[in-house]
Amino acid sequence: MCDQTFLVNVFGSCDKCFKQRALRPVFKKSQQLSYCSTCAEIMATEGLRENETLASLKSEAESLKGKLEEERAKLHDVELHQVAERVEALGQFVMKTRRTLKGHGNKVLCMDWCKDKRRIVSSSQEHAVTMPCTWVMACAYAPSGCAIACGGLDNKCSVYPLTFDKNENMAAKKKSVAMHTNYLSACSFTNSDMQILTASGDGTCALWDVESGQLLQSFHGHGADVLCLDLAPSETGNTFVSGGCDKKAMVWDMRSGQCVQAFETHESDINSVRYYPSGDAFASGSDDATCRLYDLRADREVAIYSKESIIFGASSVDFSLSGRLLFAGYNDYTINVWDVLKGSRVSILFGHENRVSTLRVSPDGTAFCSGSWDHTLRVRDGGRWAF
Repeated sequence: MCDQTFLVNVFGSCDKCFKQRALRPVFKKSQQLSYCSTCAEIMATEGLRENETLASLKSEAESLKGKLEEERAKLHDVELHQVAERVEALGQFVMKTRRTLKGHGNKVLCMDWCKDKRRIVSSSQEHAVTMPCTWVMACAYAPSGCAIACGGLDNKCSVYPLTFDKNENMAAKKKSVAMHTNYLSACSFTNSDMQILTASGDGTCALWDVESGQLLQSFHGHGADVLCLDLAPSETGNTFVSGGCDKKAMVWDMRSGQCVQAFETHESDINSVRYYPSGDAFASGSDDATCRLYDLRADREVAIYSKESIIFGASSVDFSLSGRLLFAGYNDYTINVWDVLKGSRVSILFGHENRVSTLRVSPDGTAFCSGSWDHTLRVRDGGRWAF
């Protein structure tokens, strides 16, 4: 995901043996506990039947996964690009940079549009709002436009009510809403200002009540750091998708806390996930230098966006408003634009002088903004693709 590696060890009293050791989060009947590695291994073997071992259970799980893949393959009768052969191809086109936003003194790591399409929140290693950590890795605008959320290596998600009085101290009004046991990698408000979703390096996602800071639901299933998430676009939708260092993309039901679909076709970390505008599919970008499209109705991967000449990882992805184009920012400083249906690249956008770390299309689809390690954000107009 990035050149820096963060290792966070939490030391304290184990909730089982009470010895002072390095701890890891363990969830027992939805309750989070802190166990040392020895006690965690002991707990994992509790409840095993006679002659059962963890190795045998893992082997059985792999066998079941293989059978599921075989059933999926039986339904894989045609490729997306074959279905789209009769669709008119998109010609080459140019998207011009209309604004270059300068002000950050360090790497821009994330950004988000306000619903009014006029304002953007962005964060970097330095920040205008005083934070207890030097890396703000996630930020999000509230749907009302009256608050922002952000967090990073402090393991917290904090919400700041917005005021446009330059003399007012925003930091004094902040509210700590979420607390993970490792860094916060992503956050997103739901369809109101009252709830927020978070993803973390502790391998979990969580849904929080903003007013009380209460944990409403936790989501466990990733085997490593969760790096990204995206909420389903439907106003009545109760699902979201997440991706992480375990190479998995997982779709979750926010009401039950259960994973309802999982996809594991990438060969490296998944840095970004984004729902298709209709909510029936989602795209992912990975360190394996590919972007992929997954159809939720078909329950499988339906397209891979890659070229032999692309050898750097994809850090961020987003769709045009119509869903015909997929924008992907890469670590080689470029943004590639893909025809979603035909799987071909229709444009390459240059301008950034370091890796593109974040990219988002505006709510009305007329522009998109990219952030980079070159300390800037660039806003480009929609041109022909604003359809």
